[in-house]
Amino acid sequence: MSEQQFVTFMHQGQVKYGLAKPDGLVDLSARYEKRWLGLKEVIADNALPGLADDTASLEADIDVAETEFLPPIHFPEKILCVGVNYPARNEEYKDGQEAPPYPSLFPRFARSFVGHNQPIIRAQASTQFDYEGEVVLVIGKAGRHISTESALDHIAGITLCNEACLRDWLRHAKFNVTQGKNFDASGSIGPWLVPYRDESQIADIRLTTTVNGELRQDDRTSRMMFNFRYLINYISTFTTLMPGDVIVTGTPTGAGARFDPPKWLVPGDVVEVTAEGIGTLRNEVADEVISGAPS
Repeated sequence: MSEQQFVTFMHQGQVKYGLAKPDGLVDLSARYEKRWLGLKEVIADNALPGLADDTASLEADIDVAETEFLPPIHFPEKILCVGVNYPARNEEYKDGQEAPPYPSLFPRFARSFVGHNQPIIRAQASTQFDYEGEVVLVIGKAGRHISTESALDHIAGITLCNEACLRDWLRHAKFNVTQGKNFDASGSIGPWLVPYRDESQIADIRLTTTVNGELRQDDRTSRMMFNFRYLINYISTFTTLMPGDVIVTGTPTGAGARFDPPKWLVPGDVVEVTAEGIGTLRNEVADEVISGAPS
């Protein structure tokens, strides 16, 4: 664990933030909550690098078994997701169209994500539940019309996402995918936030997704059609990026929908998204339980 790994978690009914260590979690809320309520506030104060240095030697004081991981940024202002950002992904659509000139973007709501080791929920509305492993950028410095040259200066940290969805609900309307991408607790972000250092840290990350140990997705960020610099530049053209905003940067080929027949997720499946220098985001699939529904 060479990088500091900042976590947000639930402990004894309270949302807290801290550090992940091999033997547990360090409770930073107990030490710093009067200054920063959460990691979003730490980032907004441009304090994440200093906090990483100041707390590196602290020992764990909370047992992981007593906690529930939450997405590292608790209820960010914006979660923006990129579609079709790896070359083979465009080819999967088999629609004869060239690679798009601009990125496809859509929003996700904070309640559609859970944290590491928490169940992701297959909604009762569909059995076409699918996975998408992705690298995530967390914005550290606000900006509008950010140049590609200065774009990476606006990154606070990186994490991972299983940007799971209900495939048939992506086509309920003519022009958008919002419905299928926003079922409560359908996706996950985590396990932690790794502070951003420099471009070498993100330029060529190997990103993989496995289901029950079977490799399904495997690619590198160096092959993205729209790189991290461009995404920040492009998105900031139409909206002001704020500290704590989340950009989910696209998934490689190999989602379940692209198999013949499709390989949909079912309860009990374990999805693991892994990236070099970040870690592994793990979630088990569970069915939605509607209160009062017949068993």
